[in-house]
Amino acid sequence: MQLHAKVIDPVKHRTDCLLVGCYQDGTLLQDADTVDRAGDGKVRALIKREKFQGKAGQTLLIHDPAGLKAERLLLVGLGKPESDGQVGPDNYRTALTKALAQLGSSACRDVTVAMSEIAVNGRDIEWCARQAAELLGAQLYCYSHTKSQKPETHFTPKSLTFTCLDKRQCASAQRGLEVGSAIAEGQNYARELGNLPGNICTPTYLANEAKRLARNQPKLSVKVLDEKQMKELGMGALLSVSAGSEQPAKLIVMEYKGAAKSQAPIALIGKGITFDTGGISLKPGAGMDEMKFDMCGAASVLGTAKTLLALQPALNVVMVVAASENMPNGRATKPGDVVTSMSGQTIEVLNTDAEGRLVLCDAITYTQQFKPKAMVDIATLTGACVIALGNHATGLYSNRQELADTLLKAGIDANDKAWQMPLWDEYQKQLDSNFADMANIGGREAGSVTAACFLSRYAKDTPWAHLDVAGTAWKSGGAKGATGRPVPLLVQYLLSQS
Repeated sequence: MQLHAKVIDPVKHRTDCLLVGCYQDGTLLQDADTVDRAGDGKVRALIKREKFQGKAGQTLLIHDPAGLKAERLLLVGLGKPESDGQVGPDNYRTALTKALAQLGSSACRDVTVAMSEIAVNGRDIEWCARQAAELLGAQLYCYSHTKSQKPETHFTPKSLTFTCLDKRQCASAQRGLEVGSAIAEGQNYARELGNLPGNICTPTYLANEAKRLARNQPKLSVKVLDEKQMKELGMGALLSVSAGSEQPAKLIVMEYKGAAKSQAPIALIGKGITFDTGGISLKPGAGMDEMKFDMCGAASVLGTAKTLLALQPALNVVMVVAASENMPNGRATKPGDVVTSMSGQTIEVLNTDAEGRLVLCDAITYTQQFKPKAMVDIATLTGACVIALGNHATGLYSNRQELADTLLKAGIDANDKAWQMPLWDEYQKQLDSNFADMANIGGREAGSVTAACFLSRYAKDTPWAHLDVAGTAWKSGGAKGATGRPVPLLVQYLLSQS
């Protein structure tokens, strides 16, 4: 999609749809007021007739607006301005989300967002433009991979124009458009991988996708370890999960090299359980189909890699995906079995449905060889996190407060929020075992916390954070599907380090 940041005359500008704003008190933004005067007050007349209130996200679509070159005029409510006259970031995003959704059934080929004089509290023009591109890109995603009849979609815009007050703003706005579009591309890619069924999206499929991403990309290299190589490295924890599956496990290692070799990389580590039955500790049948989403941590890592390739930031990133199925058969790991991780620590597997931490602990140990300045693992790890935080915030644990604060800020800036949870030593004793160095579960109480405590034993002294995305990586019910989170958070974090 073509992206343009420019100064325009809203009256003479040719576009399929011109989007202008209105506050809840009825005040039109500058461009909205200009087009109203060009049409002899017809916009205000329609506002009065249709009882348009200007609430955040309320829309009014006008076809063939009088006095304009635009084919459509879309008026969008911004809600009540704050005490200083600025718009809150949430209201701004709500307005854009609802406005772009309004165009979902239209035949628009290009969209112009003309709200250049709007002041969003604590945000600059780059952020505003980024939201427009990111939210428009999200509207373009539609799953069709396994449907014989492809869904009909009329909304396939080819260009987005974001207006600026003057030429000095254009460079920043253009950067925002490019970042937002790249994030949407990576997030949609993560959504697609998450939505694919487990009989297609296997560990081998994920490995092939990583190789495909690296094709003709000199800054990205990929290495895939098979089960024989993992066994030689002593990855007994990871291999204990794949023991009951016909699908071989894969450890996918991607290295993005955008800076000097002397610069220590940041590491992202994704849980890639492409289907989770629970193993011998079998899950209930109802809703088990959603366990294809248990690889959404891995999907977010691959989606972030796609965005990195589009933006080419100056930093080094190591991305490791631990991919496996968790299935029950005669070779499957049993409750009570003891396995030895790559670190040499032994684990009593009390519940085979607590498998994500088993693949991640070996992946974390493996990643230490790159001497990263920080490690972030992303996993749909615990149902307990869903109970604690619902589907709004990702659970965040870290052994370094500075890293936690940076990730929390990235989540706020990217509107992909996380909430910090405790990682106190008091919880560690719940993992005590009579037969191994530790158990893989710590009981019902604080299940998300003890899972993070388990992983912290493998991070050791490396700055490390754990993102539990069990509540945010996908939606259930009528809107069932992967969300692509936390790609925006991860990209924002990486860009803040470049």
